[in-house]
Amino acid sequence: SKMTVKAVKMPCTTPNVYTKVPDGGWGWTVAFAFFFVEALTYGIIKSFGVFFNDLMDSFDETNSRISWIISICVFVQTFTAPLSTVLSNRFGHRFVVMAGGVLVSTGMVTASFARTVADMYVTIGLVSGLGYCLSFLPTVTILSQYFDKRRSLVTAVASTGECFAVFSFAPAITALKEQIGWRYSLLSVGVLQLSIVVCGSLLRPIVIKEQAEEEVKAQPPEEPTETKYMLENEQTRTSIESIDSGVEITTSPRNVPGNTKAEPKSEEPKEHAQTLVGNNSPPTEPKTKLLDFSVMRDSSFICYAFFGLFATLGFFAPSLYIIPLSRSLGISKDHSAYILSAMAIAEVFGRISAGWVLNKKPIRKIYIELICVVLLSVALFAFPFASEFWGLMTCSIFFGFMLGTVAGTHIPLLAEDDVVGIAKMSSAAGVYVFIQSLAGLAGPPLAGVLVDKTQNYSSAFYSCAAGMVLGAVFLSLVRPCKAGLCHRQQLGAEEGAAEGTVEGTQDLPEDFIEMDIGKADHSGKGCDSAA
Repeated sequence: SKMTVKAVKMPCTTPNVYTKVPDGGWGWTVAFAFFFVEALTYGIIKSFGVFFNDLMDSFDETNSRISWIISICVFVQTFTAPLSTVLSNRFGHRFVVMAGGVLVSTGMVTASFARTVADMYVTIGLVSGLGYCLSFLPTVTILSQYFDKRRSLVTAVASTGECFAVFSFAPAITALKEQIGWRYSLLSVGVLQLSIVVCGSLLRPIVIKEQAEEEVKAQPPEEPTETKYMLENEQTRTSIESIDSGVEITTSPRNVPGNTKAEPKSEEPKEHAQTLVGNNSPPTEPKTKLLDFSVMRDSSFICYAFFGLFATLGFFAPSLYIIPLSRSLGISKDHSAYILSAMAIAEVFGRISAGWVLNKKPIRKIYIELICVVLLSVALFAFPFASEFWGLMTCSIFFGFMLGTVAGTHIPLLAEDDVVGIAKMSSAAGVYVFIQSLAGLAGPPLAGVLVDKTQNYSSAFYSCAAGMVLGAVFLSLVRPCKAGLCHRQQLGAEEGAAEGTVEGTQDLPEDFIEMDIGKADHSGKGCDSAA
């Protein structure tokens, strides 16, 4: 029946089967798709600042109320991350990403017809936010599964899609607004985001069968079931009818009657005997968990999640407020767009540099990430000291470079053994991004409230810098927590092994050795008589 199921599957839906992580192959196509998914998700979110002043004028709203559009979008995107993980494990990454592309495009196109800021909260915040989550997270997760040694470098390079998007979209949308207005410009962006559906269609699932093949090689090449039953029947001195009657068949000393002499046996027949009963019933495959919350018991992951929670405060607000800040300093619209584009280009080099450095071995990647987070905090503190175009340009380039080193690596680092490892990458990514949702919701409005209270855009960057510093503190605790956890597990394993040895010795029947010696003598006499 299994062969029939495989035969009716369409070629485009069958997974790529490898004996080990390919570090390439179809993974390059997945990386290509991830590049454009990044551009059409985070690239659009970071470029949304070009609509900021237009929305304030059209809806006659304050900074904080307009900021809630992106805040709700980022919150929904991160809050629904576990849902994205569950759907991906249930229906596959391809289907989820394609559905997310439809939602993103629908929300953005509908937002172009909004009459109030509340309409924007629903269309961009809820609908597009959910679509962003369903599009981005499954793509980066499956990309990590296609690469091992090159994972950091490939992910970093592919994630530069959002940087190129900001670099190209910011001036392009600014020029387009001058021609057709912000509403039709927003409509054009929504139609463009429908391309995510095409990118999702390229995400073929991957299956690694290295362990399964090793198990097959370890088993005897050909041994019919009847032969196994007869072999076990002879070794255990048990009638074949006992198998049909449901009696447990095993060569364990506990199941050998006191008046029965057991023959000496090797470990391999013992393993065969223990699996006899299972051969009569269809094998039950272990169910794959749709979402594994066991990562929440890992102290190193908890520290890393708190790092993501506070660091998110500094991810989105600067790109939203850099243009209003530059305008408040008397810089023209065109030059303000150039500042945002320069930030995006610097982020490209930051992502590639971080990927290249983290690809080197041996290197403790978590420490490199910590250095980048500290420097990113310094960059955020530097913005309020800029007073003219070139000063703001310098701060933007420095911030963009450091942001690239962190933003392009903080999710793929979940696959490293210092955090949770590749086996729990999918569930950990869902929980991690879910925890980030609180900061994604509070970050931009908090900055907007500070701007409204102080009438100074510099206060927004101070709040981002404070969050990044707290994130650096928790990131510095990840490695010590992981080392302590591994040490406790090792001690527990050693104690368990010692207790198991003692219990195993105590469980042996008193006549166990005598039985074997007697059986050995009996076999020896039989051989002599045969000779």
